[in-house]
Amino acid sequence: MESRAPPTAGPSTARGVAASGVNGTPLSLRAPVPSDLRGDVGERAQVTAAMDATFAGTGAAPAPLLQGLWEYVRAGQEEILLSPYLPASCALLMHVLLCAPFLALDALGSVCQRVRSWRITAGSEPPPTPQQWLDCFCRILCRYVTVVLPASALFQRLRSPRLPQLAPSCWQLFVEVLACVLLFDAFFFVWHYYIHRIPWLYRSIHKAHHQHRNPFALAAQDASSAELLSLLLLSLSCAWLLGCHPLSEVIFHLLNSWLAVEDHCGYNLPLASHRLFPFLGGAPHHQTHHKIKCFNYAPYFTHWDHLFGTYRPPVLDPRESRECHAQ
Repeated sequence: MESRAPPTAGPSTARGVAASGVNGTPLSLRAPVPSDLRGDVGERAQVTAAMDATFAGTGAAPAPLLQGLWEYVRAGQEEILLSPYLPASCALLMHVLLCAPFLALDALGSVCQRVRSWRITAGSEPPPTPQQWLDCFCRILCRYVTVVLPASALFQRLRSPRLPQLAPSCWQLFVEVLACVLLFDAFFFVWHYYIHRIPWLYRSIHKAHHQHRNPFALAAQDASSAELLSLLLLSLSCAWLLGCHPLSEVIFHLLNSWLAVEDHCGYNLPLASHRLFPFLGGAPHHQTHHKIKCFNYAPYFTHWDHLFGTYRPPVLDPRESRECHAQ
């Protein structure tokens, strides 16, 4: 009897296997793929190949480490990664995890003089109590569950990205993340400036955030539902406008969350970002804004406040605070 060799995979089969990868990342906000595209494996393969060609056109080969990380992220988690509820859920989870070190510092401050000396309001204001942390977390959780989560899920369905098989090069990732942070900083400055200048916008959207004159890390997201949603959509729009690789978008969201937490932490730490990179304002810059509301509108960098005359050095005088509030 003549033996037959097992059938080999044809071009269409190979394309189908290549196209069966994940279509979202854990931290970037990705909408589900429409059902008509799910059924058309060949079309999905063509889209993926086109994206590979686009990112390969940057002229730099993907770094082996990034390629391995990217393949790990894409492997075997499609249903979870495509959930429209994942982005907002990850944003909240990231925020809470990044705040944990500062909760530990607040606890250590009650027994360690050195930790207390790092607080910006050392000697004048006590650190937040555990009850304040708990109350703040409950407010944030309630707003996410009732407004931010469902609204962001609707926004996600308007997007239909595809994931390339190639990871970005290290240079591409660096440039895209930096561009996202700079663009977000510029957009936030304009948004923040006008929300303070238009009274009804301030009262209805931003006033809840300014209940903290001496903010702590978790308070970075203790804001109205409208403000939380607008800032989440703003960060997503930056990555979308710049056409970032999904992995670059993930890193941007992580960095954006960290900078926001650090801005509100209430500590002037020896190795804080603004000490390592002088063009960042850091917690002293933003805490000045919470004390004196009509200055320091930019979230991270200081160049916009310098250009538009709204910069105030982070040296607080209670008399200045009262004068500005009276204006």
